[in-house]
Amino acid sequence: MQSTLNPISNSSSHQFQLPWKYAKPPQCISKTLKFTSKKTLTFAANSLRTSINYEPEESLNKGPEPAGPTKLPVVVRGSGRVSRYFWDGNCLQLISVDGGASSFRFESDDQFRKLFKICSLTVRDFFIPKQVSGNYMGYVKWKFLHRLFSSALQVLATQAMFRAIGIGHSHSLPAAAALNWVMKDGLGRLCRCIYTASLASAFDTNLKRVRFLTSVMFSLSIGVELLTPVFPQYFLLLASLANIAKQISLACYLATGSAVHRSFAVADNLGEISAKAQIQTVCFDNLGLMLAASLNMLLKNNQRLQAGLPFVVYPIFSAIDLLGIYQALKHVHLQTLTKDRLEIILDKWIESGHVPSPAEVSKDEGIDFLWSKGRQMWPIRIGCINPKGQIPKLSMMAMQSLSGEDYYFMCMEIFCRGLARKGQLCILLCLREGASSTDIILGMLQACYVRKALQLSSWWMNMVVAGDVSDLVLNEWFKLNEGSKQCAKRDMCLLNEQMSGLGWAMKNILLSTQERVRYSFVDD
Repeated sequence: MQSTLNPISNSSSHQFQLPWKYAKPPQCISKTLKFTSKKTLTFAANSLRTSINYEPEESLNKGPEPAGPTKLPVVVRGSGRVSRYFWDGNCLQLISVDGGASSFRFESDDQFRKLFKICSLTVRDFFIPKQVSGNYMGYVKWKFLHRLFSSALQVLATQAMFRAIGIGHSHSLPAAAALNWVMKDGLGRLCRCIYTASLASAFDTNLKRVRFLTSVMFSLSIGVELLTPVFPQYFLLLASLANIAKQISLACYLATGSAVHRSFAVADNLGEISAKAQIQTVCFDNLGLMLAASLNMLLKNNQRLQAGLPFVVYPIFSAIDLLGIYQALKHVHLQTLTKDRLEIILDKWIESGHVPSPAEVSKDEGIDFLWSKGRQMWPIRIGCINPKGQIPKLSMMAMQSLSGEDYYFMCMEIFCRGLARKGQLCILLCLREGASSTDIILGMLQACYVRKALQLSSWWMNMVVAGDVSDLVLNEWFKLNEGSKQCAKRDMCLLNEQMSGLGWAMKNILLSTQERVRYSFVDD
């Protein structure tokens, strides 16, 4: 695969000549030069395009001097303004012009239009980083909806909790209220630490699913807080449960934020993107505060309606909040490789012969809910053999066939997910200690080839379900195993080249805690 960026060869650089010739040696102050340009040299904010094609004039110093300044083929774009260099006979002038680089005309713009344009570009530069991928704007739009209504709900929930503990009433007990508040905060932070420690690897391998599910948890926690005025005697219990859910959601937000921001960086500007994200969050949250305050002010003369307001707007705001975060995550195209993401890539490769881009994989990957996983026939699992789901003879033969040069082996097993009693036949890929990313990709590619062959024939399903692991089954399995391995090795070079060209991070494969379990080879 050829690279999309072709550097200028040495031969062409040696043939480069100045596009004009001096009629005389240049003096301290040069005379007027007349340029006839066919194309324009444009300096853009994000790219530099150079295309100079001037025709030299035989008589640069002949004829009458031009009445106005001479246009030079250099245009500067920045902060929404388009400026062009002119030569007035003595010095260069940078004059603002309106229009694109292909049409330069002086126009008398309306002052209001100019002001609006400047303000809109200033706001855009304030919120949006200079260099980001094309899907970033869609992410920000949905993030705005998410933060706006989430912030408004938090204001209403806090107001309800104050009402539950009696703040604002003559019979309030400040000491008791303060104690309850401190206790519910302490319990929330403790559970946040436990949650973060137990699910650390899931933040990398199942980022979108964990992020969305914790957002659902956060939304439900607000609903629990809204119930505190209805059940003030259970304030500590309800507030503690709600705060635990909030702290867990906050832990997930902080843990996954850097990976989300990195997916938008195109010029190693992760710091700028993170800074802009903080600005967006603060501004969007403030708009949410204003929305909640406006609703309260509309009903300030009716205490009964004001007390019932949170219960009316909660389902509406929560639905918009979750829709916003769900759609925003769809615009996050992660370039890191996980087992599930790699599986999607390899299935597409086997089916069509090309590697999908991060955007295509993100579309197929979705949020990846727990109940949507493992639905296809012959799922692939990475780990070690589970004694409860083993197919003994097949597993034993697979282990005996290992050599010191093998960094993985495959076999079939019966895998039970969750509380399901009935197991499902799956392909197990066992990785050896010291297996590299290339070994993992090779093993997954081979497993996908095996699955493709198994799906085309129901013979395997019938024979294994019937418990028949005869010599015929073993021979056919090892033939299939060897043939798929040869196909995988044949495709590895081209596959790696295409994946690298599309920006996939192939240095490391992110695996969950269960998928990191490796075996050691002992040659005795």
